[in-house]
Amino acid sequence: MDAFFAAVEQRDNPALKNKPVIVSGNSKRSVVSTASYEARLFGIGSAMPVFQAKQKCGHLIIVPGNMKKYRTDSKKIMEILSHFSPLVEQVSIDEAYVDIKGCERLFGSSKNIARAIKKNIYAELSLTCSVGIAPIKFLSKIASDMNKPDGITIITKSQVKNFIFSLPIQKVPGVGKNAMKQMKILQIKTLGDINKYTLPILSKKFGKMGQRLIELSNGIDSSKVEINYIRKSISSETTLSKDIFDFETIKQVLLDRSQIVGKDLRKKKLVCENVFIKLKFSDFSQITRSKKLDTFICSSSAIFNEALALYKKILLKKKIRLVGVGVTALKDKNTPVQMQLIPDRNRRKDQWESVDSAIDSISKKFGDNIVRKASLTKTNYRRNPDAE
Repeated sequence: MDAFFAAVEQRDNPALKNKPVIVSGNSKRSVVSTASYEARLFGIGSAMPVFQAKQKCGHLIIVPGNMKKYRTDSKKIMEILSHFSPLVEQVSIDEAYVDIKGCERLFGSSKNIARAIKKNIYAELSLTCSVGIAPIKFLSKIASDMNKPDGITIITKSQVKNFIFSLPIQKVPGVGKNAMKQMKILQIKTLGDINKYTLPILSKKFGKMGQRLIELSNGIDSSKVEINYIRKSISSETTLSKDIFDFETIKQVLLDRSQIVGKDLRKKKLVCENVFIKLKFSDFSQITRSKKLDTFICSSSAIFNEALALYKKILLKKKIRLVGVGVTALKDKNTPVQMQLIPDRNRRKDQWESVDSAIDSISKKFGDNIVRKASLTKTNYRRNPDAE
């Protein structure tokens, strides 16, 4: 979808059309969730602090987000996609892969299918989207970003080799800031440049990603559209109303974020094997710390205990402006797991899981804040609704 949250707000409020709009809170501590294309012309983008966005555009309009409304529209979008193919993989609230192999007999060429999808979404929701079409999955993702907003980009089979050869390496999914540092050292500017190096060298520099980079550089992507896709991570973070340093306040923030993550896990009937925390400091530098667990968990208390243990290992030298808690290595709660031959007697069953499930049921019926941890009722920390 094109600037999804901002586009929804512009649709629902005609006074916002053709105006620079961001979806965010209105405090100096808030960050941009989504920026309209009019706002992007001023250099405003997602995750930018609102005070910086205001400096770039004096007449910027800030609109608070409405996740319930966005989720409702997202569900309708996915239903439209499912009319064109049974193979739809939703990867975020506003993005999905669709396998249209064999669907041409029903709906015509791939370009005609893209046009029909765009037409149906606009007719039902008055929103535009951009579509990327390619023979392999990772290129379709890249193509979808090439002609925004309201565009269609097609990479044919005969174009794949030349496209890959000239594709900027930073456009490849999974190539982040740390990887880019190594890319610069190796003078790798495009995906085609990967072929200058052997697998042992790339594996030494990029770990498991080295093998995948070689495959992608040769137009090989075995990834399929997964209709039973399970999210790779769930997280919650908040930008604090002021920079903090004291342990008790940070502990309360970690507890609050853990409650949100745990509830989301249980709602999706998932369990996790990894817990991580994210800290952003007063100078905007940030770190993450993670731990692989010896068992799968989904209770908020268990997540909090692991997050707190990770935090206690950090030698804090600067004040903190953002705190996040997340989980990865997710599995369906009902998926069988390998039992230990000799059980660990020191491992305690997570007794809080049943309590959390009961609280989830109460909250669903009577409201989210009807039951809360006592330690969160009297605190200097106030939950930032922008980060929910």
